[in-house]
Amino acid sequence: MLSERIRGLSESQTLEMAKKARELSESGIKVINLSLGEPDFSTPVHIRKAAAKAIEGGYTYYPPVAGYADLRKAIAEKLRRDNGLYCEPKNIVVSAGAKQSIANVMMCLVNPGDEVVVLCPYWVSYLEIIKLAEGVPVLVEGPLSQGFKVKPEQLAAAITPKTKAIIFSSPCNPTGAVWSKEELMAYAEVLRAHPGVYLISDEIYEYINFTGEHFSIGSVADIADRVITINGFSKGFAMTGWRVGYMAAAAPIAAACEKMQGQITSGTCSIAQRAAYSAITESLQPTFDMAMVFMQRRDLMLELIRQIPGIDCPKPDGAFYLFPSVEKFLGKTYRGQKITSPAEICLNLLRDYHVSTVTGEAFGSDTCIRLSYAASDEQIREAISKLGAFLAEFQ
Repeated sequence: MLSERIRGLSESQTLEMAKKARELSESGIKVINLSLGEPDFSTPVHIRKAAAKAIEGGYTYYPPVAGYADLRKAIAEKLRRDNGLYCEPKNIVVSAGAKQSIANVMMCLVNPGDEVVVLCPYWVSYLEIIKLAEGVPVLVEGPLSQGFKVKPEQLAAAITPKTKAIIFSSPCNPTGAVWSKEELMAYAEVLRAHPGVYLISDEIYEYINFTGEHFSIGSVADIADRVITINGFSKGFAMTGWRVGYMAAAAPIAAACEKMQGQITSGTCSIAQRAAYSAITESLQPTFDMAMVFMQRRDLMLELIRQIPGIDCPKPDGAFYLFPSVEKFLGKTYRGQKITSPAEICLNLLRDYHVSTVTGEAFGSDTCIRLSYAASDEQIREAISKLGAFLAEFQ
């Protein structure tokens, strides 16, 4: 009855774990949820006030498909000022979240059978979006020993005559890895040798970066027309529910994405766009304050998890996740059950200790799990204590 397209589509495992955690909570069990990639902060007051003002001001009609002109202009100015991207409003398309921006790009670039190189570990939805566009994902692994980063020579080796695009995120979900300017310049050198290949740079965690520097590969002038920059308001401004993201690309790509969006959703919510305009043009202090808290929580969770024997966890430089290896526990027995995958670890941890995490398999890793530290200090302490007690049962 259903189409092959939907029957072949996997459910988001981050949302699946969140659903399981919610079901337990609704049954009266206290669950510590470390599975969702969502800031636990409220949207800053001045942004909420801008939305209320927009409602009273009559912003209740269809907005332009690509976004309000002043918002697109403000985004272009931000990208020029902060990221070195020399773009104009015509290069910007505002969408219902960065996820839709990525989907628009894939639908507009990828033909059936085209290959898209995905740097692994990767954000959970990349693969399914590529498949919806009838493309072929080509996974290139950056192992823990390399800080979860793919080396330039690995990237070069993965490119074939069928390659249409490359996609990755920095700061990275799920690993928290942040690519330096030098590392991205090496990627740019690879791209120069392949003039028909595009690079999609997902920078949604730009403001949650603990290195003190964010470099956008789209600022490299001679490849700029082949770099598509994805960003949005969900993470850095605690605006997950507002659903506002954007992409910046060469004008023909942006026009194609506007055309695609016009047939699927049209313009993003008018009220949310006015809130986004306030976010990007007014004080960033709440964003900086939030990032500082995330860094403190990272340090707390990292200190606690490294006290658990058998856990190997690198220090992330951005986003709000730890991506520890649980490889030393695979093949062991837990309460009479042989554990063979991170997914089994996550499910047992949720069922018996009521801590919700996400298996690394959702992100292309068969040895890790993802923990979000978008939680209070108290929740972090209790969750890692329970994780330690859980793993202590393994034999």
